[in-house]
Amino acid sequence: MAVDVDIKQLLEAGAHFGHKTSRWHPKMAPYIHSKRGGIHIIDLAKTFDGLNQATQFISNTSAAGKQILLIGTKRQAQPIIKDAAVATKEPYVTERWLGGMLTNWNTIGNRVKHLKDLESRMESGELANRYSKLEVQRYQEEIDELNRIYGGVKELNGRPGAIYVVDVITESNAVREANRLGIPIVGIVDSNADPTLITYPIPANDDSIKTISLITGYMRQAIEEGLTKRAKSTPAKAA
Repeated sequence: MAVDVDIKQLLEAGAHFGHKTSRWHPKMAPYIHSKRGGIHIIDLAKTFDGLNQATQFISNTSAAGKQILLIGTKRQAQPIIKDAAVATKEPYVTERWLGGMLTNWNTIGNRVKHLKDLESRMESGELANRYSKLEVQRYQEEIDELNRIYGGVKELNGRPGAIYVVDVITESNAVREANRLGIPIVGIVDSNADPTLITYPIPANDDSIKTISLITGYMRQAIEEGLTKRAKSTPAKAA
């Protein structure tokens, strides 16, 4: 069953409010409905279409057993992205994007491996048995800091099947790396951004907490739908 996108909810969430007309990106012209009070009004019919295409793609990608990397480092997006990722057991980035997160995964992966090793040694009691309380405390502080930076991608298995970004300008480095590797991108694209950089653009307000929450919620539903389809098909394949 496809994700049920509700255009009324998009309207109520203020998804149609773009930026000031002076800040618009000309390539967003096909997605602009009108101007009002010096700002661009995004065509919610286009948002609706973009969401339907994006959720179908995300569902299929998830059903194929591929991971979806959720990205939202701007303040209002961080808790929404983390909640959706934790609920679906997908990797996420809510702190600063580290250069090479996708294009130089070997280096990032080594840091993640180091973090997992420290956590394992702390949990087993090895560090407590070998070091003083002060030294153990310092190890714990290192673990906490590494988790802050890499915690969301501890279970990322190399290259994801797709990335979802809340703000394609804020996450421009992630978008650049994904495009370089040919990783499909689903992204909320406001009136000031270039939609041609995004595989599945969703024209919408990328600043409103309500809009971010609503659209990310649709992405979550799509992932869950894909996981359900995969779970149903696995026994059949095994048989």
